[in-house]
Amino acid sequence: MDTGTHFVMGIGLYGLAHLDPTVTSHPDMLYATLLGTVIGSQVPDLDTLYRIKGNATYVRNHRGWTHSSPMILIWPTIISLFISLFVPVQSFYTLWLWTGLAIFIHIFIDCFNTYGTQALRPFKRNWISLNIINIFDPVIFGLHLLGFLSWYFYRANGGLIFAVVYSLIVLYVIWRSIEHHRITIWAKQEAGKTGKYTVIPTYRLKNWNLIVEMEDKVQMGEIQNHQLDWTGSISRNDQTHLATLKSKECNAVASFLSFTSYGYPQVLTKKDGFEVKWLDVRYYHKKQFPFVAVAHLDQNYNIVGSFIGWLSDEQAQKRAENMMK
Repeated sequence: MDTGTHFVMGIGLYGLAHLDPTVTSHPDMLYATLLGTVIGSQVPDLDTLYRIKGNATYVRNHRGWTHSSPMILIWPTIISLFISLFVPVQSFYTLWLWTGLAIFIHIFIDCFNTYGTQALRPFKRNWISLNIINIFDPVIFGLHLLGFLSWYFYRANGGLIFAVVYSLIVLYVIWRSIEHHRITIWAKQEAGKTGKYTVIPTYRLKNWNLIVEMEDKVQMGEIQNHQLDWTGSISRNDQTHLATLKSKECNAVASFLSFTSYGYPQVLTKKDGFEVKWLDVRYYHKKQFPFVAVAHLDQNYNIVGSFIGWLSDEQAQKRAENMMK
């Protein structure tokens, strides 16, 4: 989920913690729990610091080890010990549990969007992306805001209010899961094409994006109010091009492919060599592929430059031109 949603979840879990008499027994314990849930709801995204080392390093590591299974136990221990240095904690175990819950929910809910996580590391490096909810979900965010408003007027009932909020969120995610399954079946029947179908959520509840991976091409579409419109396609002919195979040796493309299994190449022949664009079809929007990796090769298929990032077509073209100067 986005940073804002994780933040409101941290405060919401602090509200829920008011159901725990150990938390409400002392002001210091309340303050420690607030710190634990808010920090815990953000700390798995500490891997954002990898941006300092460049986009390729960031893409390869984001939502990796910081979102892994062992960190569900390690993060709350580190955070609880840190808080205990500055705040008198009446029950370290209680603080650890609420901090751990915030971290678990962060990692768990991230598995439900398209980006996904490597939550099964170190046992498996698979990306878990269930495509159930958008990275920003207005319903989840809105329910938290409604909870905060209710808490403001009924300050003694924070625990009960957020018990209701999180019960509604659980029901909402279940409903979205059922709806995703239903839309996937409908799309297969409606499209009538042979291939792998992936239905991707948008921030609009009734709108979904569709990817159909066929032998010769990948086709993208939009589903709005039970109407399927095809919006674009990309050929798979360049997958075996020598320039494509050589491009996988550069860091930018290797990072790209470590993150996505929905990457497809386009090879452009230039007067001084080849340009290989790797496009992630999951993020196709308004005739553009915003998440790309680009490699430039000379006529002997040697890599002379590469980059990766979230870029518009114009930005990617400008980066490519500057790289070749």
